[in-house]
Amino acid sequence: MTAAPPGRSSFSPDERRTLSSVLDEIIPPSPDGSLPGAGELGLARHVEQVVERTPELGPLVVRGLAALDEMARGRGSPRFAALSGEERVAALGALAATQPQFLPSLIFHAYLGYYQAPRVLEGLGLEPRPPFPRGHVVEPGDLGLLDPVRRRPKMYREG
Repeated sequence: MTAAPPGRSSFSPDERRTLSSVLDEIIPPSPDGSLPGAGELGLARHVEQVVERTPELGPLVVRGLAALDEMARGRGSPRFAALSGEERVAALGALAATQPQFLPSLIFHAYLGYYQAPRVLEGLGLEPRPPFPRGHVVEPGDLGLLDPVRRRPKMYREG
């Protein structure tokens, strides 16, 4: 990864391709096609923007992407994106064991970007707009479902 001028990619084309494939494994397209996968949606650019704002995240992401491509080469494939779905899942599992911060960080930022995308909001039957100032109607639910949680002892110290 190199420092890039504003509006230009900070990831190499290979890194971006691997990142898109990883994102599609984190959030795959819905079976009925109504929701795109995170990579297909173009969330690699969202992750790049996060990395630009949070530079300490960059080396973590780049090391993880490089490790995934190296694992793919070890399996006879030119890159992670060319692996089958099962092989991708296995590679991500192996990477989680050696680089435990990679996936949780990427998952967090993938979800943030994904559930703000207009195409996803429309696919979920929501208006593609920010929740405020008009808000969204939340159907009333059975708050009794929270009773087991309310009965738990405090899990924190008072200040």
